[in-house]
Amino acid sequence: MKFTLSWLKDHLDTTASVDEIAVKLTSIGLEVEGIDNPAEKLAPFVVAEVISAEHHPQADKLQVLQVDAGNGPMQVVCGAPNARAGMKGVFGPPGAYVPGSDFTLKVAAIRGVESNGMMCSERELELGQSHDGIIELPADAPVGESFATYAGLEDPIFDIAVTPNRPDCFGVRGIARDLAAAGLGTLRERAVRPLEREGANPVSITIEEGSGCEAFAACLIRGVSNGQSPEWLQQRLRAVGLRPISALVDVTNFFSVDQARPLHVYDAALLKGGITVRRGDNERFDALNDRSYEATPDDCVIADDRGVLGLGGVVGGVSTGVTEGTTDVLLECAWFDPVAIARTGQRHQVHTDARARFERGVDPLTLEEMIDAATAMILDLCGGTPTEPSLATTARWAEVTAPRSVALRTERVASLAGLDLPAPEQARILAALGFAQGADGWTVPGWRPDIDGEADLVEEVARVAGFDHLPSTPLPRLPGVAKAVALPSQRLERRVRRSAAAIGFSEAITWSFIAEGDATLFGGGVHVLANPISEEMKVMRPSLLPGLARAAARNLARGATSIRLFELGRRYLADAERPTLSLLLCGEANARGWQSGKARAFDPFDVKAAVLALLGDAGAPVANLQLAQGAGEQFHPGRSATLRLGKAELARFGELHPALARALDLPPGTQAADLYLDALPAARDKGRARPAFTPPALQPVTRDFAFLVPATLAAGDLVRAIRGADKGLIAEVRLFDRYHPDGGDLSLAIEVTLQPTDKTLTEADLAALSTKVVASAAKLGARLRA
Repeated sequence: MKFTLSWLKDHLDTTASVDEIAVKLTSIGLEVEGIDNPAEKLAPFVVAEVISAEHHPQADKLQVLQVDAGNGPMQVVCGAPNARAGMKGVFGPPGAYVPGSDFTLKVAAIRGVESNGMMCSERELELGQSHDGIIELPADAPVGESFATYAGLEDPIFDIAVTPNRPDCFGVRGIARDLAAAGLGTLRERAVRPLEREGANPVSITIEEGSGCEAFAACLIRGVSNGQSPEWLQQRLRAVGLRPISALVDVTNFFSVDQARPLHVYDAALLKGGITVRRGDNERFDALNDRSYEATPDDCVIADDRGVLGLGGVVGGVSTGVTEGTTDVLLECAWFDPVAIARTGQRHQVHTDARARFERGVDPLTLEEMIDAATAMILDLCGGTPTEPSLATTARWAEVTAPRSVALRTERVASLAGLDLPAPEQARILAALGFAQGADGWTVPGWRPDIDGEADLVEEVARVAGFDHLPSTPLPRLPGVAKAVALPSQRLERRVRRSAAAIGFSEAITWSFIAEGDATLFGGGVHVLANPISEEMKVMRPSLLPGLARAAARNLARGATSIRLFELGRRYLADAERPTLSLLLCGEANARGWQSGKARAFDPFDVKAAVLALLGDAGAPVANLQLAQGAGEQFHPGRSATLRLGKAELARFGELHPALARALDLPPGTQAADLYLDALPAARDKGRARPAFTPPALQPVTRDFAFLVPATLAAGDLVRAIRGADKGLIAEVRLFDRYHPDGGDLSLAIEVTLQPTDKTLTEADLAALSTKVVASAAKLGARLRA
């Protein structure tokens, strides 16, 4: 929501500075996202007079001007057809930045003639869309004066974020009301002058039950003259990002921003019969946004005897749009069901200012007041004679406009919000916000559809009084609780997060919502949002890898050569939320160098090493894990594996399937892993103290064995079998060589470390152990190499 300081001061009598207003807006829940002062970017531009204008010697469409900007004549080359001697315009000197054209002026030769700056058009200064010629100022414009000062452009523009529950703050009036309640000024009263009307509205208005519209007020104004709106109105609309169109249309846009009240105007001469508000019947019409829509039976439409004129509360149609030739205009002020508006807008993907306001809920109690105010403004700008307004309603209208009262116990402000405010101050705040105190409590104004209960009134009082005044009070500690205690699962997550960072991974935090297409790549999401923020955030993620993949793709696109990412979060499955640590590696594992030679890409062994390290730090018995080839359809079938402990699956890792990598914009050979933290065995409580370090008294002994094994035998199975040959003596078993000559048998070399505990091992002891090792290996089809 954008508004200018002068527009705010139309409603708020205040002497507060721009910074004070910005601070107060944010403190009462209307976060200021930006403040833009057009005068600052137009500071170099000044009023100048064209002393002479002569044809350019080398170009028919250019002129050579002598321009006086207050410091004597300067030569400027100009291509505007309206440039002439004696006129006054806006001059930009060398060094000035032209916002509309995005360049900085400098002294330059144009077709061989030196030019010192430029005379500017409206579009070049972002003051409008006109680019047919340079800006022409009145003859009394003072030469040399700042153009921003002369044109009254020193009017800061506020841009605030309005939460969906505050439809009143989509209008400047609502913002001013909040600031006045917060003590930053006084809300101005704006009475509508009495109007002289002639007769009843001859255009019949009919609302069908269930159409989605509950009230439709209309007034016919005859004899209008629809030209350009005055400069002050055009300037205000441009300041908030709206394009001036014509006086009649500009009036409706003014009330949309000023009062959060969308209006619409029809060329009455183009209407065929009366107005009927009904459901659509798969009828197509051309809209004012240059698009065509088919109104379905689920849409509320405004129609005449000929057909659909527009989607009610969303967008109007071309067939009855006002033009410069319009002389009789029908002014509409209606109230539509917010849910119906939102669904129609979503169905047709139409985003308009009217929809934004109607779907949040406009004030249903001010239809007559708003149509009177808009009629008065049309008469001021366009002339004409108005009829009496007519109002059509449905049976539900009485329910919509029924008074709503909410009781407030003054002590609840302290108990709910922790803010100790006297009862008179609470009453002052609520009254300033438009609430009226009655016998049954506080009557809720029509512009606050979000107020439903006592807690809402408490929030209003606390918000306006200032959340920054809330005292910081520590929660009382319950008896017997010595200090905050982390759950075992929390300690585990902290430990593996630190471990992942320690081995070179960067943590990523991605959204828990992902696109439906990404979820499908990982088996599909079970939990689909009914009303997502966007299609890219529609499904609760079944895997953390899509988010990591998108993050990695963005980094690769920006020149990163080595990606090592991890994320610790939840997967959302049909049965529960599963805590998971996911890894993703792509790009170069080692950069090229004079020692290492070519760069090496990540391979499955890199991700396997990371998985085993993390599982070990998490307390899993890594030596007892079983490895099975293959990790599901998301992984390469021959370059991935699963780690299990008994029947529990602890992790999956390996190279992503090439088709999946392509779908996620990742390079071939991308490695990934999932560690299922809820499947890890619970750590045994070993007490607070660490066990004392007791190094063995005897030296360890190593023995090497080389086995010829079947090509299908996994090295891990061989290592595990040898480790079990003598669990008392064997401390470690490690594969240190693999040799497989063409046409020959596969050879695996194993280093076995023995750790004696009570006596030094003799040759007989070593021979007996070697026999056990060979026997254990033989059970898997391995034989000792000669």
